[in-house]
Amino acid sequence: MLLFTPSRYTLILLPLPGGHFSNSTMFDGDYDYLIKFLALGDSGVGKTSFLYQYTDGKFNSKFITTVGIDFREKRVVYRSNGPDGTAGRGQRVHLQLWDTAGQERFRSLTTAFFRDAMGFLLLFDLTNEQSFLNVRNWISQLQIHAYCENPDIVLCGNKSDLEDQRVVKEEEAKEFAEKYGIAYFETSAVDGTNVNKAVDTLLDLIMKRMERNLGQNKYQHNFIRAGAKR
Repeated sequence: MLLFTPSRYTLILLPLPGGHFSNSTMFDGDYDYLIKFLALGDSGVGKTSFLYQYTDGKFNSKFITTVGIDFREKRVVYRSNGPDGTAGRGQRVHLQLWDTAGQERFRSLTTAFFRDAMGFLLLFDLTNEQSFLNVRNWISQLQIHAYCENPDIVLCGNKSDLEDQRVVKEEEAKEFAEKYGIAYFETSAVDGTNVNKAVDTLLDLIMKRMERNLGQNKYQHNFIRAGAKR
């Protein structure tokens, strides 16, 4: 087991790419790997509701605007695929999903957390064109402040359940994502559409990146044994 540490926070490396995820009931501290994600996007695009849907499987309409930084947690099991295609031993993964404030006055606080995350969920509101136009600015901020110039990002057009209020066309968003080489999903925090798929895709991207970089000196990070129940 390897603990990936880009800075004062810890991110855990999954050793093999491929596989699938499932919910798991585990005691505190009883896990193999810890991974931290950061949810980004303008205020009001549904970041908090998106994360709540992922961790709790339901929609909470009573959320207020996030002030500063908050986070939610979830345990999943990842099973790697062997050379013959059979599922390997399940790896217990503890996810920390950091929820950021979208308002400009919190931007300096938000960017301070960029370098501590390994992957990013970038959300915009399908019913708010300006939130989509601002995605370019969020990506620019990530390229400046994240742990590398080309971090793993999954773009989510949220509030897909409000189809009659949509102003951002699916083709337009897909074209934008393709230009930047990032995955795109249309999601709904209300009914759960593509929420799990978006997060699982980001996990796959991170594991594959770490598998490629394992043993290389591209990044100046320390690796120590940690995470699992002793």
